Amino acid sequence: MMNTQRTRRATTDDSTPTAYDAPGGWTAEDPSVGEMQLEDRSALRRVAGLSTELEDITEVEYRQLRLERVVLVGVWTGGTAAQAEASLAELAALAETAGSEVLEGLVQRRDRPDASTYIGSGKADELREIVLSTGADTVICDGELTPAQLTALEKVVKVKVIDRTALILDIFAQHATSREGKAQVSLAQMEYMLPRLRGWGESMSRQAGGRAGSNGGVGLRGPGETKIETDRRRIRERMAKLRREIKAMKAARDTKRTRRLRNKIPSVAIVGYTNAGKSSLLNKLTGSGVLVQNALFATLDPTTRRSALPDGREYVLTDTVGFVRHLPTQLVEAFRSTLEEVADADVLLHVVDGSDPMPTEQIKAVREVVTEVLRDSDAPPPPELIIVNKIDAADPVTLTQLRSAIPGAVFVSAHTGEGVEELQTQLAGLLEDPDVEVKLLLPYTRGDLLARIHSDGQILSSEHEVDGTRVHAKVPAALASALVDFAA
Repeated sequence: MMNTQRTRRATTDDSTPTAYDAPGGWTAEDPSVGEMQLEDRSALRRVAGLSTELEDITEVEYRQLRLERVVLVGVWTGGTAAQAEASLAELAALAETAGSEVLEGLVQRRDRPDASTYIGSGKADELREIVLSTGADTVICDGELTPAQLTALEKVVKVKVIDRTALILDIFAQHATSREGKAQVSLAQMEYMLPRLRGWGESMSRQAGGRAGSNGGVGLRGPGETKIETDRRRIRERMAKLRREIKAMKAARDTKRTRRLRNKIPSVAIVGYTNAGKSSLLNKLTGSGVLVQNALFATLDPTTRRSALPDGREYVLTDTVGFVRHLPTQLVEAFRSTLEEVADADVLLHVVDGSDPMPTEQIKAVREVVTEVLRDSDAPPPPELIIVNKIDAADPVTLTQLRSAIPGAVFVSAHTGEGVEELQTQLAGLLEDPDVEVKLLLPYTRGDLLARIHSDGQILSSEHEVDGTRVHAKVPAALASALVDFAA
């Protein structure tokens, strides 16, 4: 059976590539790395007309989600009707990001999801009628379904049924580019797949190739191992190997982080809801050309860039993976080594989408994930600076409400640059200056100390005199104690 190629309806922000005017270097007309990645990602096209009607296919084919024409199903158990509609709209955005075409949405009001079919037998029959009338080939449920619920609902609607968790995992698998990101996504997919491993007909219950019993020979007597048991064993072995690989990659990331800490370089982590504009803000603050796309989970691999504050102090800015409501626990566990950048940061820049109809729900979802990541860390949580982005596209009434609801927040537009200067000023106040201001008279015989000041500190002024070099500088506290004898 052919695999469906998928496309994404992507709208890119007007980000300007980094200019480099040196001979033979990049120019403003050359595409940035992010723009080239976006071009490759947009080159995928969905092939229409391929059916995903349930049939007796192999387990490998079953694992490949072939999303084409989908119907969305949600269960409204609490909250307002607007929140239920917003959740289903977010599910539609996730489905479109995965490359599918959303045909219909269905929300049912229940106290709790049905234990058998998630939506109840009557609503499942109604869903089957919608699938037949629309020609859909996939049903996506706005929640994490148990293996029994998946099986029961598929028997009624007779097309592929997946849940929100599988959809998000599929998007992560499409967008992961680095070796570490691919390993993390593969581990999360296998953790999700292991309890849901199944097949149709007799294909998963065959034992020992028909050789079981007394005539099987040495080592082949007994009931044998079924195919599903073999697959589960292989998945567990693969998961163990992936955990070892991620642990080894984590050691390399820790080495880089330790080097930054040793060099006293402040670290700032950008966190926020998916598609809130974190990568756009990173480009605006650092001048880099990372991938920017108007899609959910466009950026998965953390990106670290160096930047400078208005007073000249340098810091590193790390763009982390975006969060979402009901983020699968498998992803949080698999990406824990990446999310540790949050725990070691000196400041968290919490980016909020000001144009979203429910920005406070975004803040709540992000803080839940950050709290879970910081729970295993002994260090206190870093200070948080909330940044309301996309003010050029936000409703003025919503912005007025946010200004009163979130005192101290900075309102910016990464697209137009409005409010970025205020953001840098606020960030400079949060990043404590660890340097000590000194005034020295260094003899010409101590050029080594002058070289250390140049490399580790910041020289504000210097003047050559008869007795030596008079220096006014900012240096780390450790270096300042070694310069006490030369204080002017």
